[in-house]
Amino acid sequence: MKREDLLKEPVEDVKVDPKDSLEDFVEKLGKIYGFTAGHLYRAVEVLSEGLKEADLRFLSFTANLVSTGLRGVISQLIDKGLVDVVITTCGTLDHDIARALGYKYYKGYFEADDTMLAELEIHRLGNIFIPMENYGPPVEKFVINLLEELNVDRIAPWELIREAGKRLNDPNSILRKAYERNVPIIVPGITDGAFGTAIFTYSQKARLQGKDFVLDILQDEKLLSDKVFQSEKSAALIIGGGISKHHTIWWNQFKDGLDYAVYLTTAFEYDGSLSGAQPREAISWGKIKPKGKSVVVYGDATVLLPILLAGVYSRLGL
Repeated sequence: MKREDLLKEPVEDVKVDPKDSLEDFVEKLGKIYGFTAGHLYRAVEVLSEGLKEADLRFLSFTANLVSTGLRGVISQLIDKGLVDVVITTCGTLDHDIARALGYKYYKGYFEADDTMLAELEIHRLGNIFIPMENYGPPVEKFVINLLEELNVDRIAPWELIREAGKRLNDPNSILRKAYERNVPIIVPGITDGAFGTAIFTYSQKARLQGKDFVLDILQDEKLLSDKVFQSEKSAALIIGGGISKHHTIWWNQFKDGLDYAVYLTTAFEYDGSLSGAQPREAISWGKIKPKGKSVVVYGDATVLLPILLAGVYSRLGL
């Protein structure tokens, strides 16, 4: 590579204008370029192209985000028809159902006395306060009633989640928008939350009644297999880490890797964790193509995701 190949675009100074639109702000990030600004601007470019060019588009995120107002941003992304598969964790189902049923989550603070909160029967999720009666019990009741209504002896998790979304009447519900858009929601760790515990409770009750109930998790894997092997190009917006991130990139290795990948994360790679692993490591596993387009943006998704999507929607004319 020659020197002139590296010195093409100069950094530009910008001014802050309170009248700027969010679209204007994103374009200024591209001029500022240094550090996170450059990565976020690049993420807008990669994701915009990926959502336009790929015929299989993944959205992966962790459940903690659904306790915040970002829930509406995620459901909007699905509603715009830009997602083909959602891969997430069980808490997404819990928080989305609880809030769709009208149970409130409240603004709190990280420094709260957690012993006091326990005595007051308030859960704390970061700086979100959740009354205990607004989380587990209503979710478990909803799921058990759903299973009793369906009265089936075998069902795939994604089908059960679809049926849950069908019964929720909330325009901000992720499950509802996924149902309306026919987007399957895959939860590899589905027993890791109130939704999954309710399934277990129902199965035990069925057993006492001499019935068998099977949650057929392999049907979720079959669905992913079919979609991956039928696709030409795939793209993924991966928010956070853990099992939802890994399941997304794991399945894409069977088609030689993702063509486009955008990571939003607060995890770093120094400890060798999957959550902190960068796209270049995924290349060594065949989970992202060597010539694929990828970028990592470090920071809090509650700030970064709305900015990222504002830029993407502008570029896609949405």
